[in-house]
Order: sequence, then C-alpha cells, then structure tokens
Amino acid sequence: MLLRRIFPFLRWRRLVSKETLRADTMAGITGAVLVVPQGVAFAAIAGMPLEYGLYAAIVPAIIAAFFGSSFHLVSGPTTAASVVMFSALSQIAEPGSAQYVSLAITVAFLVGIVQVVLGFARLGTVVNFVSHTVVVAFTTGAAVLIATKQVGIFLGLELQRGLPFYEVFHQAALAWRDWQPATIVVGLATIGAGILGRRYLPQVPYMITALVGGSVLGAVITTINPDIHLATIGALPQQLPPLSMPVFSLNLWTDLAGLVFAMTILGLTEAVSIARSIAIRSGQVLDANQEFIGQGFSNIVGSFFSSYTATGSFNRSAANYESGARTPIAAGLAGLLVLPVLLLVAPMTAFLPYAAMAGLLLMIAWSLVDLKSLRTIIRASRAEAGIIAITLGSAVLVDLERAILFGVLLSLLVYLRRTSRPKILSRAPNPDSPKRKFTSSVNLPECPQLKMIRVDDSLYFGAVNYVREIFQRLREHYPEQKHLLLLSQGIAQVDVAGAELLVEEARARRAMGGSMSLYQLKESARDVINRGGYLEHLELAGDYESKGDAIQGILPTLDPGVCAKCTKRIFLECAERPGGTSA
Repeated sequence: MLLRRIFPFLRWRRLVSKETLRADTMAGITGAVLVVPQGVAFAAIAGMPLEYGLYAAIVPAIIAAFFGSSFHLVSGPTTAASVVMFSALSQIAEPGSAQYVSLAITVAFLVGIVQVVLGFARLGTVVNFVSHTVVVAFTTGAAVLIATKQVGIFLGLELQRGLPFYEVFHQAALAWRDWQPATIVVGLATIGAGILGRRYLPQVPYMITALVGGSVLGAVITTINPDIHLATIGALPQQLPPLSMPVFSLNLWTDLAGLVFAMTILGLTEAVSIARSIAIRSGQVLDANQEFIGQGFSNIVGSFFSSYTATGSFNRSAANYESGARTPIAAGLAGLLVLPVLLLVAPMTAFLPYAAMAGLLLMIAWSLVDLKSLRTIIRASRAEAGIIAITLGSAVLVDLERAILFGVLLSLLVYLRRTSRPKILSRAPNPDSPKRKFTSSVNLPECPQLKMIRVDDSLYFGAVNYVREIFQRLREHYPEQKHLLLLSQGIAQVDVAGAELLVEEARARRAMGGSMSLYQLKESARDVINRGGYLEHLELAGDYESKGDAIQGILPTLDPGVCAKCTKRIFLECAERPGGTSA
C-alpha cells in the first residue's frame, strides 16, 4: 500500500495499451503546442526570463503526471502563481536578474516540500477552507495587477517600477503626449486577432492567433516605415532546461515563508479544484492527498531543472481531457514534447514585439475577471461581499500573498460565526397533514407541556454558549413547557462541550419537574456521548428513532390534569388522554 502511495503509477499501469498510447500521444502533442504562448506569457507575468515559462512546463508536468492522482491534470506555469510570485519577489530583487531567478527556484523547492508534507500528513482537506469567494476575489485582484503592469508597455511608455495601480494609470494619463501610436496599434491588433481567433478558429488556441496577428502587423509596420522601432522580445535560447540549485539558507527561508505559504495554498487549491472539475466529467475517483504529493514532487524536482513554482493548468488540463487523454502518460508527454517545440520555436520569438505580449497579457487579465460570479456573490450575501471587498482590496493595495491570507482568515471567521449560531427552530404538528408532520410555522399551536425544538448544526464548543442561551430563554419564557423533545437529526457532530451542555439541560429540565428526550440522534454524535459516559448523566426520558414512538412515549409522562383542561390537542395521540379527542 505504501509503495503504491509513493509510486501511484503502479495503480494504473495495467490500463496502458496501444490504443491508450495512441490517444495519449495526440493529447500530449496538443498540450505541448498550447504551452508555448502560455509559458512565454506567464513568465512575463512572473518577471522571469521568458524561456523559464517553458522550462516550468517540462519537468513539473512529467513528475506530477506520474506521482499525482488525476489522469488528466497537466502541471506547469499558471497566471495566479506567476503574479503572486512577482508581487512578492519584485520587492526583493530585480525581475529577470540572476538573483530573482535564484529566489524563484528556491520558492519552488520550498513550496514542494510543504506540499509533500501536507500530502503525507493526509491534510488534503485543507484546500476546502479556501472558499470560492476568496478565489474569485483573488483572481480579480491578480487581473488588475497584471493589467497595471502592462499599461506602460502597451502605450510605449517607461513608467517607474513599483507604483500603486492607481498611480500607474495617473502617470500614464499625464504622459499622454508620449504615447506611441505604432505600439498601441500593435497591442490592439493583438487583442483583435485573439478575439477573432477565439470566435472563428476555436480549434486553435487564441493565444497563438493573438501573438501571430500582433507580430505580423508589427513586421508590416516596421517594413513600411523603417523609422518606427518596435522593441521585440528577442530569440529564446535554444537549449534544454539547465540544471539549477535552490538556495539552502535558513534566514532566506524564513524571509520567504509568507510567500511560500501563499503559493502552497494557492497552488494546491488550483490543482485540486481543476482535477476535481475534470474528474466529475471523466468519472475518475481522486485522492486529494496523493495530488498534494504529486504537486510537491513536481516542484521539488523541477527546482533542480530551472523551474519556478508550477501547479495545475486549467487550459492545458481541459485541452488534455478534450483531446482524448486516457492515462497520465498524456500529461507526461505534454511536458516531454515541449523540448522539441522549444528548440523549434525559440528563434521565432525574435520577431515578437513587446506590445503584442502586452496585448495578450491584457486579454489574459480580462479573462480572469468573473463578473457573473462577482455579481451573484455580492447579491447573495453581505458577508461574502465583505470577503470580496477585503480580499480584492488587499490584493490591489497591499500584495497578493497577504490577500490570500486575509481571504482565508475571513472565510474561516464567517464560517465560525455561522456554525457558532446554529439554527434552532420550534416545531409543532401540522394539523393540515394527515400524519401531523412536524413544521416550524409560528402560527401553529404547541403542546402546553412539551417543547419541541430542532437544532440544525453541530453542537461543538464554538456553538455551546449560543445554544445554552436559547435553552435558558425557553425555560424562562415557557416555564409550563417542562418537557423538552430535542429533534436532533440535524446535529451532525457533538464534542465534549456539546455533550456536557446536553447533560446540563437535562438536569435543568428535571429540576423544573420535567424531562428531556432525544429524537433521531445520529451515530456520529452518539459516539462521543457513549464513549464519554454522558448517557447515564443525561437520564433521558426517551431516546427515540420514530416520531410516533416519541409522542407515545412522552405523553404518559405529562400531567393528566393539564391535559384534561387542554383544548389544543395537537397530537393524534391526545385522543387517548383525559379530556376528549384531538383537534
């Protein structure tokens, strides 16, 4: 079992056949072609030399494919990871410099270590605490920062590095006389070519059509008018990923801890979310812990082959699935086949204008903004809208790594506030229902001696004080309802504090001359009560599994004198009590 956990490809090796190899090879070729414009664009976002975007798509993709859980996830550079890394490392070193590259490789190594540890510790559920709201707000903030970084390049201006986003637009507006028309035209043509390509050539990645369109127009402009100079990226080096080495310095690791935490959480959230979304369509059963391990190994090994932090790529993974990939071999081939593509395409980037790259990155930034989700979340919940505002504001005004932290903490606070105030509803039989089904309508009469309430959430230490106040209020306001039937089918879990609260309430009811009974307590909640020896202290009047048994068991314990004078008769069983028939 341990061997298969360390080498998960042993689980699916029997699925490999000539047929699957043929399908995986075609999917791998598609993935290798797709990564070229993406890798170059993401490296630009990350502040890395452009070839490093392709390096990050080679070794990590191969390792993650063979050590992860998903059959279709393809790892490599991504927008979010690139922009977070740039946001943090650009404050320490000059983007593109040797020091910057060394720091990026070290971050990848550290992120990989943390991911592997989380995977072997079986903490795959940690990504569940990064809410959809945080992801939407974070990616919107990342989009703003990506667009801000490209404003100067798109307009042909040299703006000061490190300006706040609003100051970038302010400075660009003040320098409107220095805008370069040819540069702007190439940038707009790139965007236009990308939009047209997406609409009329959907089988070709829009990034390719965008860059080709911008490059061709740039070449035409400089040919017609040699006096116009358009800065180009230059040819990428035609070489395999060079060997590299992370920096082993405890002081440096301490300084990078915040960034490593942010990129670990972000990378794992991306990878697991993408893998799950595709697994729903493919029918595969995923192991989130194994995916953590695969992502961790990919970053550790990749850091020795000039790779910065890689994670699951949605576009490449979706394309891998749609291309007919059958096993993880397809993702591994997608990484391996980048090598010949790199050697072939490297000289062509000499003709790629920076303006075209800026136009493409503006398209990528716009694609990150999920306006539909933003509108839905803001309309649906004030708390979630607050999370969006703070996370987005932190991303734009502070930095992305703290934005993730703030967003996660806020989501946890909202969750804790919600679970610390479980829904508690009074219940009564519905006279219009033939079987007197219980309902929470406030207009229905209740039994003068029996209070029935339903608790919908876990009884844990964070919710105990709130529930205790409700119990106390019910005893004070309805002292004649001495007996309590706790409809507990909505209580998923009970911890020690919750069990002690139940004991406390049962004693209070007995002191009033009444009792407490439970109805449909789940086994998960019952286990703690039984193991802790709380059952004997509860001294329940009844512990029922059916509504009929509960009513029939409790009614005989009620005061017959009160029943004789009662006119409500809300239970069918009241016909058997002194005083007449049920209503």
